[in-house]
Amino acid sequence: MDSITKNRQSTTTLRAMIERAYGPGQVPDGEDFATELSYGFFNALYEVRLRDGARAVLKIAPPADVPVMTREQGMMRNEIAAMELVRRVSDVPVPRVDHSDLTGDLVDADWFAMEYVDAACFGIAAEAGELAPDVVEAGFEHLGALNRELNQVVGPHFGPLDGPGFATWPEAATAMFADVLADGVRAGVDLGWDPDVVRKVWDDHAGVLAEVTVPRFVEVDLWAKNSMMRDGRIVAVIDHERAMFGDPLMEAGLTGLDLPFFPDPTPFQRGFGLTELTEGERTRRHLYTLWLCVTMLVETTYRRQTPEQYRWACEQLDIALGLLGRTR
Repeated sequence: MDSITKNRQSTTTLRAMIERAYGPGQVPDGEDFATELSYGFFNALYEVRLRDGARAVLKIAPPADVPVMTREQGMMRNEIAAMELVRRVSDVPVPRVDHSDLTGDLVDADWFAMEYVDAACFGIAAEAGELAPDVVEAGFEHLGALNRELNQVVGPHFGPLDGPGFATWPEAATAMFADVLADGVRAGVDLGWDPDVVRKVWDDHAGVLAEVTVPRFVEVDLWAKNSMMRDGRIVAVIDHERAMFGDPLMEAGLTGLDLPFFPDPTPFQRGFGLTELTEGERTRRHLYTLWLCVTMLVETTYRRQTPEQYRWACEQLDIALGLLGRTR
């Protein structure tokens, strides 16, 4: 997937990154040691083969001069913190971070090197019809169970792992939602709705956010395509950059409760341990769907995505607003 945020590098620079991460003895010869991994919209990702034949992955944040949304500024640092936290306090499998570089002297951005996971992307394989239906169902159930384990981690504040932190969830969620709306206004994004109307819909329902009193670790972005599968089991979860301390009902696996485009959440819910939602929980889920839809719509401008992607995101926003009682 292409985006102006992808910070692609020359083989010369990639060699310098390998040397810094793994030492001069691991710098490969030739020009065919690196393969760009094309899935994902935001960061540049390379699979590299080291001199001894081992494989690793280099992940590079967007160039410093490319405008990104407020929440995306310095987001790779949040991802590194999330991966280190998950490895330290849970049994959920995440790749090992071998080296992180926040200096900006080799490339004009943060980057890190991590272990290569020899497995297939679960979401891509499922979408391509490469997996039997029972394997797909079991995969989503396993993903739900992993999310549930992650949600047991309690943080010191609400909001992004590396801050800013908030004392309450209503403060944190409303501030982050307001940032996304402001990002859209700043970039001249046409939401198809007056941003003040969208903000009022949020404010009219935001009282239910006070039901959340414990800041739990949530991945937010753990779609099937951000998980790796081998022999029918999830063996790694990746792309932790949007992780925060908040409400587990935000998890991506529950999006299908509100938006028909997304996968049936039933097997995910089984693993997640969620049955019937209370009225307040359902409203909270609708608010998170609204937040997601506004984010997806604003992203289309920041990442210069296709008109088709923009139109699709507009349709999803209409659905989200309808769930909260606002129709045209």
